[in-house]
Parts: sequence; C-alpha cells; structure tokens
Amino acid sequence: MNILSPSILGADFYRLGEQISEVEASGVRYLHIDVMDGIFVPSISFGMPVIRSIRNSTDLFFDVHLMIRDPERYIAEFAECGADLLNFHLEAARDPDRVIDAVRSQGKKAGITIKPSTPVEAVLPYLRKVDMVLVMTVEPGFGGQKMIPECLDKVRAVRRMITEQDLDVRLEVDGGIRIENVESVLAAGADVVVSGSAVFRGSVTANVKAFLEKLNGKP
Repeated sequence: MNILSPSILGADFYRLGEQISEVEASGVRYLHIDVMDGIFVPSISFGMPVIRSIRNSTDLFFDVHLMIRDPERYIAEFAECGADLLNFHLEAARDPDRVIDAVRSQGKKAGITIKPSTPVEAVLPYLRKVDMVLVMTVEPGFGGQKMIPECLDKVRAVRRMITEQDLDVRLEVDGGIRIENVESVLAAGADVVVSGSAVFRGSVTANVKAFLEKLNGKP
C-alpha cells in the first residue's frame, strides 16, 4: 500500500496542532518531520521539543528525517521524544552501521537517505539493514523546491535493488512532489511519498484526498 507522509515543514506553525489533526482525520498514517541543523544543510528547522509536544496529540507514525551531521549523537533523544522511524543521511554519518545499530537499540525503525548527487550504489551495503531508503529529488534544506526529474532514475535504480534482493524495504521520495507529478514518482517505484506545501497550502482535507486518490490508483 502506498503511503502519503505530509511534511510539517510546509505547515502553518500557528495552526500546527490543528493541521496535524486535519491530515489525520483525512486518512493520513505518516507524518514527515524534517530536522535541520544549519550545518549539514543551510537551514535550521526544529528539534526534540517540537516532536515531543506533537507526540502528545497524535498516534500518527512519526517519519523523522534527520538532516544533521553525526546523527548518532542524538538517536536516543529523538527516539525518547517520539520518533517511530529515524532516517539519517548517508553523507552526514561517519559510520552508517553505527547509526543503524543505535536506532535499532532504541527499538525504532531505521532509514537511510541519499542526496541527488550521491550514487545509488552507496546505499547497497546497508540495504539489508534498514527499513526504508529515502531518495531526495531536491537538494535537502529548503521546502518548496521543484523536483529534479533526473532523480527519478535513481528511484528506479533503488527499486530494482530492493526487488532483486526481495527485501521488505520501503522506498520513500521527498522533494517537489505535487498532485501533478506524483504519478511519475509512483511509477518510478516509490511507495512512500513526502509532500509539504502541496498538502498544507489551501484546503488540507482536499489536498490529502487528491493525493490519496492518486496513491490508491483512482482516476
């Protein structure tokens, strides 16, 4: 089953609790939480206090995307404050195996992320150790960017790797995904789709409905 994971980076923070309730009532199961440190990526977003506060108001699956350098330093803290899956950047980790082990030691699901410039082959040594691979289709660090269409070739390549090894690994895609292009992302092999502004701008309920119809194969 394909999954929509709305990114709260695109939400109105004045109405964050209300908008999270609205996506949940509209049938969403995941919530994408982008954590940026201002070092690995230029922007700074939010961290553990925000995750902890919204964890108290929803049972949604927290899909936490760590755009931070040396992520192993904070795995236990992010797990404690409510993350269900911790997705770290391959490029930001000195020892990816150590990060994966740290996530597992907290009883959480582990994911690994690659930027547009990183070859898909870099994921191969870790593919059997993770629950999710996230392919970025924009440069990480800013919301509202346009998708880099060439990155869909990387999505196809990762899907082939997962299929050839018969693995139970989710393939997530994040970056510039809108109603108009989500079908191409699904066709490339994604089964988890991240979208921020295209979900939270305008009518959240209507936007989620439109996405879920596309994800469920309805015209």
